[in-house]
Amino acid sequence: MLEIILAGGWLMAPIILCSILSLTIIAERSWALRRENVVPQGLGQQVEQWAARHELDRRHIDQLRSGSALGRVLAAALVNRHRSRDLIKEAVEDTGRHVVYRLERFLNTLGTIAGISPLLGLLGTVIGMIKVFSAILAHGVGNANQLAGGISEALITTAAGLTVAIPSFFFYRFFKGKVEAYVVSMEEQAINLIEAIDRGNVAQLRSGIPGG
Repeated sequence: MLEIILAGGWLMAPIILCSILSLTIIAERSWALRRENVVPQGLGQQVEQWAARHELDRRHIDQLRSGSALGRVLAAALVNRHRSRDLIKEAVEDTGRHVVYRLERFLNTLGTIAGISPLLGLLGTVIGMIKVFSAILAHGVGNANQLAGGISEALITTAAGLTVAIPSFFFYRFFKGKVEAYVVSMEEQAINLIEAIDRGNVAQLRSGIPGG
């Protein structure tokens, strides 16, 4: 393996660096984007139970906010539950933008690796072919060792670049799709909570009106 890497020339160094970064990001995002970290099952029902038992105090809201990405969004709605619907929605949207930014962390880097890795391999191919033609000009076609060295460098860098790019692009699209699905789920649960808060505020106002 070391001989193959050395035969690929100096461009193997950035390709290997890209592979290390790609594997690190894939491992980190696989752990961070687990469903229990983003959209835990039954969290909406738990919030409803807290509301029914009048336990929406600071301790429970802080617990909700620190538990998951969805919890941060729902906590933003609960903190502003005594305000108007528009203000609640604005607070949820602001928090949602920060949450989505954290969910997409490092994904642009992974996409960049998927894009530049084959280009690095192509550059290695060009350099290898330049060496081949330079050897032909200097020594003719009789020096098979120099010709083989240039051709092997071209093929090795191309293969290495594609080997890094293909899984990087696959996981980039996979994680992007996963984040989009989580965002849709969080939006749905946030809307349901906002509507429940709005109904509660309206009912509370009506209860204070004589004859209401």
